[in-house]
Formats: sequence, C-alpha cells, structure tokens
Amino acid sequence: MIVVTGGAGFIGSNIVHGLNRRGEDNIVVVDDLTDGHKHRNLQLANFTDFLDKDDFLEVLEQIEKPTAVFHQGACSDTTEHNGRRMMADNFDYSKTLLTYCAKHDIPFLYASSAAIYGTGKQGFSIRSECERPLNVYGFSKMVFDKYVRHHLDKFSMPVVGLRYFNVYGPREGHKGKMSSVVLKLYEQNRDGLPMTLFDGSDEFRRDFVYVDDVVDVNFYLLENRSSGIVNVGTGEARSFMEMGDLVCAQLPGAKLETIPMPESLVDQYQDYTCADISELRDLGYTNSFSDLETGVRNYFDWLKSEDA
Repeated sequence: MIVVTGGAGFIGSNIVHGLNRRGEDNIVVVDDLTDGHKHRNLQLANFTDFLDKDDFLEVLEQIEKPTAVFHQGACSDTTEHNGRRMMADNFDYSKTLLTYCAKHDIPFLYASSAAIYGTGKQGFSIRSECERPLNVYGFSKMVFDKYVRHHLDKFSMPVVGLRYFNVYGPREGHKGKMSSVVLKLYEQNRDGLPMTLFDGSDEFRRDFVYVDDVVDVNFYLLENRSSGIVNVGTGEARSFMEMGDLVCAQLPGAKLETIPMPESLVDQYQDYTCADISELRDLGYTNSFSDLETGVRNYFDWLKSEDA
C-alpha cells in the first residue's frame, strides 16, 4: 500500500494517476477536501481509501504499513501570511509523518519548493547560502529541509526532498490564483476575457517543468532508494511572454495584453528561477525534461479532451 498526501491536489493527484498507469491501485489518498472542487482531480483514478489530512495522523499506527509515502500535502499559497498555519501544515505535520516513517522504515518522498531560493541572487544550488525565502511559505519549506538535513544520517530508509520549480500541467484547476500562466490564459480566453500578463513578462524568466516529468522523477527516486534534497526543474529559464506566445499559438486569433503587477506581489515576486539539477543527475536520473513547446502542447491536448 502506498500513501499519497495531498493526493487530491495538483502534483499529488498526478502521482496517483501515474501509479495507476503502473498497475498500482492499493493507494491511500490523504487530503483536505474543504475545497470540494479538488475531487475532480481523482475522477477515473483507482485507490482503496481516502482519509482527511487531520484524521490521518490519528490512525497512522492502525492502518496497513505503507511501502512508501509520497508527502505532497502542504499549504502552498505563497501569499499566505499566517505563519502559525503555514508552520503547522508544512513543518509540524511533515515532521510527524517523517518520524512515523523512520520508526517503521518506510521510504519518504516529500515536496519541497524553489521558493526557498527567494530572488535567486545567491543561485539555485542545494546549498544553505542560497536559501533566502521571500515569504513564510518558502520559510516553512526551508525549515523542514534543514530538519531533514540534520537527521538524514540517522535514517535507515530513503528520505528525499524534491524542490519543485514552476510546475504546470493537468489537474491544477483548483489552484485559482496559484495556477500556472498556461491555465490562467486558457481560462481567460475561454471566458471571453482579455489574456493578460504582468508588465515586464518578457524579462521575467522561470524554470517551467511539466508535471509528468515531476511524477517521473518521484518514481525514479523511489525505485532507486535515493536520499537527499534535489532540485526538480529543467535547468532552463524561459520568459512568461514566451509561454504566453505558445498559449496564443494554441488559440487562433488570441492576443496578449500586459497589466501592472499588484503592489502586494512586488516584494515577494521571483522574477527568475533556474534549477541546478546536478544533484539529481548525480543520483543517476538521466531522462530529459519536456521543453516548453512540448509541455504547453501536451497540456492543451489534455485541456481540450477535458472540455470535449
């Protein structure tokens, strides 16, 4: 049995579907369905049980011992300022689950974040001097990474943190303002609204990574019993304007407009990210990542099939 926390969320639900494609359906999905829209991400997925995220910790010692835990659950709203909530969800909860996995020798793969790097002026390598988060979300992820680093030599089971860069792709519709530019532009066009990017989007560059590649990295690290902390990105930065142009190419007649960035985002906005994936390559992962052209095209194929 495999546990996927955050299993109704974006990356978590794609891991569930990816496990199904591999013939695995003995899966316990853990999530908070206060936002009931997330149930759509699990349509057509096969799993054996669903547990609320709060109930899950209470029954850990009573359920079947998992063969692995993919811990994708988190408060991922980078504009959330409630530090107590963020630390409870992203640090305390993660620490409790890691302690359980250590006690029972269960491989533990968890979602970290490139938000740890802040502006990125110190670089995007897995080094403490590069870790300068701009918000409490990034701080919560950094603190758990530090906790894992400190205890890593004590664990007998594999423990690996995946610092996701800008992930996009199917099943992110519930994320609202935190969804990718691809989905935002697609929905604006669908709803007859102007397709907008922030002023300066030709200069804002991010490491956009397609969700199927993220799932593939997770499975590789589990199968190879890897431990440590790795960046998960393509190693290439592309501009938001390039992404917007690729979206327009999928929507005949579509045009982009630019708007000012809200003042509330200016001080915590990452205008550049680019993953150093040397640690991931050192662990033997040799697969190539989808380029932006391929990823956007594949995403649109999925979006069109969902609308059919």
